[in-house]
Amino acid sequence: MALGAILLVAAATTACTGGTSNKEKEQQAQRLQELEELAELDRLEMQNDYEDFVRQYGELQMQITNDSLIAQLAEEKKRAEDLLAELKRTKANDASEILRLKKELATLRAILRNYVMQIDSLNRLNQELTNENLNLKRDNQQQRQHVSSLIEEKETLTDKVAIAAQLDANGIVLTAKNKKGKAAKRVKDVKKFQLSFNIARNVTAQTGMKSIYVRILTPTNTVLTQGGTFDYENRTLEYSIRKDIEYTGEDQAVTVYWDVNEALSAGIYRADIFADGHNIGTTTLSIN
Repeated sequence: MALGAILLVAAATTACTGGTSNKEKEQQAQRLQELEELAELDRLEMQNDYEDFVRQYGELQMQITNDSLIAQLAEEKKRAEDLLAELKRTKANDASEILRLKKELATLRAILRNYVMQIDSLNRLNQELTNENLNLKRDNQQQRQHVSSLIEEKETLTDKVAIAAQLDANGIVLTAKNKKGKAAKRVKDVKKFQLSFNIARNVTAQTGMKSIYVRILTPTNTVLTQGGTFDYENRTLEYSIRKDIEYTGEDQAVTVYWDVNEALSAGIYRADIFADGHNIGTTTLSIN
């Protein structure tokens, strides 16, 4: 989730409160507080992910003996540590920096996924060679100890794959359409929202049917919804659109629509995309 975008929405909301009643101001303040709480959850999730990456790189270094690969992992671990430090220093109102760190997080995940696959391949080759060697040995006790060690390494690697398996959405574009299906220039002409994005290739992710949830938030901090909900971070959130897709692990383009049946206000609209209990992408759109 783009924390900076939340503050842009908050600023727009504050600027429009001059002519509203006290009750409306209280409602807007409550919605803003809920939004800020959600943003803080997303910020903490980002920080936890960075901390996990630092830990995972350190554990991967302990599993291999290839000096070149160890050096590469050390470099990526240092990068993750530096980005974590930047995130802790970054203020929540720095929208561009928060968005940059969100993109860096996706890049780190892709890099970690690649290293997990490399090490998995090396472990498989090592296991094959070890099994051949074990066939030549008569010491059953050594065989049992070695097999036990391989099982432990496999379980550890399974944990790494779970982190690398999170989906990522890129190329996200939110468009407002008029009744002719063209881009609407003014809020009064908006008849439909179109959200297009691409779910990136991920060979470590579980394939099959997946539910994609989209939340479209208006400048007044309300969600465009028909009442549907989903679970996220131990909370129940309303969604605007749900789309079920069959994910194959390859790049997959997705487009969803929201038909406008309510009065809209000018300002900044934000769309968040969720899958498998994670926020996998965010974008904003300003409408006059």
